[in-house]
Amino acid sequence: MKRDWLPLLLIPALMIGALPLIGSPASWVTLTVAGLAMGLMIFIMASGLTLTFGLMDVLNFGHGAFIAVGAFVAASVMLALAPWMTADSIWLNLAAIGPAVLAAMVVSGVLGLAFERVIVRPVYGQHLKQILVTTGGLIVAEQLLKVIWGPDQITLSRPTALRGAFLFGDVAIEKYRVLAVAVGLVVFAALALTLNRTRIGLLIRAGVENGEMVEALGYRIRRLFVGVFVVGSALAGLGGAMWGLYQETVTAAIGAQVAVLVFIVIIIGGLGSVGGCFVGALLVGLTANYIGFLAPKVALGSNILLMALVLLWRPQGLYPVAKR
Repeated sequence: MKRDWLPLLLIPALMIGALPLIGSPASWVTLTVAGLAMGLMIFIMASGLTLTFGLMDVLNFGHGAFIAVGAFVAASVMLALAPWMTADSIWLNLAAIGPAVLAAMVVSGVLGLAFERVIVRPVYGQHLKQILVTTGGLIVAEQLLKVIWGPDQITLSRPTALRGAFLFGDVAIEKYRVLAVAVGLVVFAALALTLNRTRIGLLIRAGVENGEMVEALGYRIRRLFVGVFVVGSALAGLGGAMWGLYQETVTAAIGAQVAVLVFIVIIIGGLGSVGGCFVGALLVGLTANYIGFLAPKVALGSNILLMALVLLWRPQGLYPVAKR
């Protein structure tokens, strides 16, 4: 099948088109790296949700709960390891961040397993009920976060090694954003290799296209569903931990706030498409940063406008899954 490269060209087109508007090459490079970092963090959080919808046909409006839990768990671990976070050694900094991220992914994954069994499983195939019960789950999760961690926001300081910026003449690129880009690309590469080069990836893609046929061939598609849901929840926890450090604050509403961007990304990319999610996330991140610099008052609605323009061009998203 011929690959459609046209949506991919939107990313360089957007980057090149923004350069004359911004004027300063140094500002353009800074904004571009910031946009890529933001986009890739959103991709990490959105990739699990788009796979969940593509494979399980579940509209999970409670996905923000996993993001918020990941952010709070990571924040708690990093605050407990504050001496390592503030040390001048990059190895001690990594020794603090590593367990924090791992704990965020594990707790979010376990929460995802419980969420699927208790809330999602009874409403498979019923989209309206899915929206209602998963939104209710998100609201309950936010209130429980306030009970456990308190109503006040948690302030996070980045580790010493990730503070400041790399300077290249007039160009300043924040160190943390470089790390975010690297982690996002690794996650995308891992997902792409898993989906396209492994047996389980073949089953996932086949399940997205025709789950009943996969079940008829003797595979336990339900277990595959649950595994994808847990992995998607863990990725949301990873993204939540990274987003908390990105903003340097964590609140109970962080999941609901980011979930808006997550849903915009998966709608732009095409429901169920990881590749489309990747392209959509980069477009959203770049647009938010460019418009935020050029016209701050318009920035709030810029991504909704982007979504509307994409849907006018391709109503099913950039890379829709065949059965959608």
